[in-house]
Amino acid sequence: MDDLFSDALERLFEQMSTPAVIRQVEHDGNAKALWAGIEASGFLDALVPEQHGGAGLTLAQAFPLFMSAGRHAVPVPFAQTMLARAYLAQVGAAAPAGAIALLGHLDAPETDAPLRAFVPFGRTADWVLARVDGRVRLLPVEDRFRLDGAGYGGLGSDIQWTGGWDGAAQVPDAGCDIDSLAAASYSAQIAGAADRVLALTLDYANQRTQFGKPIGKFQAVQNQISIMAERVWVSRMAAQLACQSDDWRPQALMAAAGKARTSEAAAIVADISHAVHGAIGITEEYDLQLYTRKLREWRHAGGSETYWESRLGGELLRQDDTALSFMCGTLSP
Repeated sequence: MDDLFSDALERLFEQMSTPAVIRQVEHDGNAKALWAGIEASGFLDALVPEQHGGAGLTLAQAFPLFMSAGRHAVPVPFAQTMLARAYLAQVGAAAPAGAIALLGHLDAPETDAPLRAFVPFGRTADWVLARVDGRVRLLPVEDRFRLDGAGYGGLGSDIQWTGGWDGAAQVPDAGCDIDSLAAASYSAQIAGAADRVLALTLDYANQRTQFGKPIGKFQAVQNQISIMAERVWVSRMAAQLACQSDDWRPQALMAAAGKARTSEAAAIVADISHAVHGAIGITEEYDLQLYTRKLREWRHAGGSETYWESRLGGELLRQDDTALSFMCGTLSP
């Protein structure tokens, strides 16, 4: 069953999230056609229980779907919308049409002051599910709310909601940390993007020749690629750890460990891939930069390794166990 879902989605993304489509969305922020195809596929309700019209997958079963979204650098919050829809179904709230981004804790501003935050996928999201001063809210995203972007091709955006947060709806609390939802989703997407970057790098190293032989035959290049491959597979294992769950909700500490490890690996994978490719890797026409830029965006989305390592360290200090017992027990799947 898992293969049926993941294979079908992989084919869908191969057709719909092509490098040309990614470039177009990054250029003008218009992902309506792409989103319509994804919404029509039915995959967005894969985590929603069957009694509410979904497929009832667990988070562990959905992991390959999240990873596929990363592998194809899907420029919309696909995994985050899946999790948001599961959250809303849990509390009996209707999911709105459109893409939903995730944000963790936000401090509410003073009365009538605007609420402002940087939102990953803010340029292509229609809604943001966020915890504002302890209360879960579904915040609308409109063009009039969007401010600055995240640099060249970035899909994140500073968003400012006006006083009263026009159109915001309060959502019952499902007892789930939205930070952890975001961490699990971005961990899997980093693992998928890293997998694609490794494949592109191996292809290039085997095709590009220097001094009469492929550069992949040189020991120095082989050493770099071996380090890169290690980080790619570590990312995959860490992301699976982040998505270890018997239902749609991640285990908070597992998600923390997974996101810390994948975020750390993201920069290393991106750096080595560009070192092997040389100057061609950063050119606009070459596809590598579409995926390495996502690695760097998603490294920080939902909290970087520094943020999650601090969370893990704080939890360790609250335990009576040794560090080894904490890792082998509390962080063991």
